[in-house]
Amino acid sequence: GLLDQPTTGSYQLEGEDVADLSENRLAKVRNDQIGFIFQQFFLLPKLSAQKNVELPLIYAGKSPRERKQRAQQFLEKVGLPSELSGGQKQRVAIARALSNDPAIILADEPTGALDTKTGTQIMDLLTQLNREGKTIVMVTHEPEIADYARRKIVIRDGEITQDTTDSVRID
Repeated sequence: GLLDQPTTGSYQLEGEDVADLSENRLAKVRNDQIGFIFQQFFLLPKLSAQKNVELPLIYAGKSPRERKQRAQQFLEKVGLPSELSGGQKQRVAIARALSNDPAIILADEPTGALDTKTGTQIMDLLTQLNREGKTIVMVTHEPEIADYARRKIVIRDGEITQDTTDSVRID
């Protein structure tokens, strides 16, 4: 997510070595190219679902009309009204991560606060976004959620214990 510096090696994103980027440039790249789905939502409680989804669009300089339109579009994609339960807050966080059309989506337990049906809908949405060319990097402890991945890397006690590209979900 461009929040840490690598301790060894280098990391390039679209040909740019991230170690060479200023804090301002890192912030811009994060806003423009990476959508974050946090396990704990990190919504601003005084803002409506609509305004929370509009936040990255404000930072990206989108017009009020475009912000409103995109926020409504992604709230509809995750099936949400304006007043929110815990699972609905998770869906707002997902809509917010998607609203700026990022190339990369980092998802930390994206279905953790959701019921099974809604979790399946969100995973189907993430799968569709991946088919459309988005890179999804997801952390999960749920094997059935991990089964959506085309590639799985299993880490136990800080060590990679499995790395497979053969893990493809069959619909």
